Amino acid sequence: MFASLDTHQSVYRERLLEHLLVGELLKHSWLHADATLEVSQPSIDRSGYDMVLEVDGVTRHVQFKSSAVGARASTQKVHIGLASKPSACVIWTRFDSNTMALGPFYFFGGGPGEPLPSLKSFPTAKHTKANADGVKLERPNLTVVCISRFRKLDDIPSLYAELFVRGRILAVENEGNGQIAQSNFAELNAAPG
Repeated sequence: MFASLDTHQSVYRERLLEHLLVGELLKHSWLHADATLEVSQPSIDRSGYDMVLEVDGVTRHVQFKSSAVGARASTQKVHIGLASKPSACVIWTRFDSNTMALGPFYFFGGGPGEPLPSLKSFPTAKHTKANADGVKLERPNLTVVCISRFRKLDDIPSLYAELFVRGRILAVENEGNGQIAQSNFAELNAAPG
């Protein structure tokens, strides 16, 4: 049943996953950041971003990607128009196809207020289907970024920190026992290994 839904309702699934992610980020903001997260979506998909997230003057233009946990996807197509947006990023969400639970998350972008890393060194994407001559033409507005260039983040608090507070000390409430733990997210700045 799920394979059929994945095949025939891919847009529905993509929108569902976007809403689940936004809901989790809003919940985190509500519980841990004084409900400061603002969310908007573009009416036209011209520059490759699916949503705009803003907290305390940090604005993130986000291209949203998803794949099921266990999927073989090792690359994502990133729109070159993102590079023109301040603090643009790509959030690649893995999900459990049986429960729709989210995580882990993969992040491609700079720190809060920093530009997207240069896309010039990445290969240009090609169409998945060949034309009448058997040639897979290039898609000049898209580049191919491999998973090794993304930072893996295990949970929503880590993703929120990467988006809005990386490099600062963040008080994160441990939901399991109600204690406050101080975590330094500066190590998220390191390149993936």
